Amino acid sequence: MKFQRALGSLRMLSPTYVNAPHNFSQARDGCFSSQYVDSFSTMSIGPTMKAVRVHRFGGPDVLSLETNVPLPELKQNQVLVRVLYAGVNPVETYIREGQYSRLPDLPYIPGSDAAGYVHQLGEGVTNLKVGDRVFVAGTSSNSGSYAQFVVSDATFVFPLHERLTFAQGSSLGVSFFTAYKALILRAKTRPGEVVLVHGASGAGGTAAVQIARAIGATVVGTAGTKEGMDVVLKCGAHHVFNHNHKCYEKKMVEHLGTGFDVIIEHLANINLGHDLQMLKPGARVMVVGCRGSVNINPRHLMLPEASIGGVALGASTTADWNEMGAAIVAGIESGWVNPVVNKEYCMDQVQQVHHDIIYSKGAKGKLVIKVADG
Repeated sequence: MKFQRALGSLRMLSPTYVNAPHNFSQARDGCFSSQYVDSFSTMSIGPTMKAVRVHRFGGPDVLSLETNVPLPELKQNQVLVRVLYAGVNPVETYIREGQYSRLPDLPYIPGSDAAGYVHQLGEGVTNLKVGDRVFVAGTSSNSGSYAQFVVSDATFVFPLHERLTFAQGSSLGVSFFTAYKALILRAKTRPGEVVLVHGASGAGGTAAVQIARAIGATVVGTAGTKEGMDVVLKCGAHHVFNHNHKCYEKKMVEHLGTGFDVIIEHLANINLGHDLQMLKPGARVMVVGCRGSVNINPRHLMLPEASIGGVALGASTTADWNEMGAAIVAGIESGWVNPVVNKEYCMDQVQQVHHDIIYSKGAKGKLVIKVADG
């Protein structure tokens, strides 16, 4: 199924709000205006920059804001981006703790999501020019964006349309690309299918809701607070349930009168066993996040001939990145990609944001670090 063909089948259905009042307030997202100067990208820079670095693996206290960090070296087919905002993702806390399969060499600069201006182009980069507004959706080392400058392979750098702010731009990478990969490349979601986004109010969840709605799926989301449920509805979900309410899984199936074709699972160690009891024939469960082990009964997969699949953005091929980037950029330009920014932090609050992204209750979009004024 071609993504653009699926977009043509978008259905505008009225949302149903479950377990909360219908008079809900507007969820907060980023402002849709941004001040910037054309000369920003041509400013002269010295040999060092301000950046957050990690010299040993551990808790948030190992995050250190330093002012004399060497600028990253620009190589062939790479782009040097002057960063205005850096996005924060849960995976960066796992890397910081040393609890991840691919660990960078110490010391390192955390982060892979950013937005800013192209400052310099490496040899071989022809699709961008100095001064372009861009967002960075990853780096080859899975690190480097919590800094005034980041170098990334051109594969991971995309134009940022002016309808989005830089804060929103820094919210695109891990969240939207993982959601696209889960829904389109892995689950092969089709228009008309019923999709559950389990944990839909966070950055990845809101992205999944928007993509699933755009391709014509019936979208069901869960969240743990009224504010989070508001955000999920605002992103386009047709039905929203509170996953902190008792027996909410049964209520979802009863309300819909059916199970799910696709489930996007952000906390598999808690929810996977319940997911397997809500499946339609041929259903696909995509595990996007997991923070521990889980016991399941495989018999729940047998009768519906359903499947469980893992999703890892880092395992994407160049062709995957090209497809994901083209789809997300087109979604930005056509208006259905709208990253939700929950809260902005200053660079000297980096330890706090790493605490909050794991322990704060009631996710409502992306947490971002403001690196510089634009």
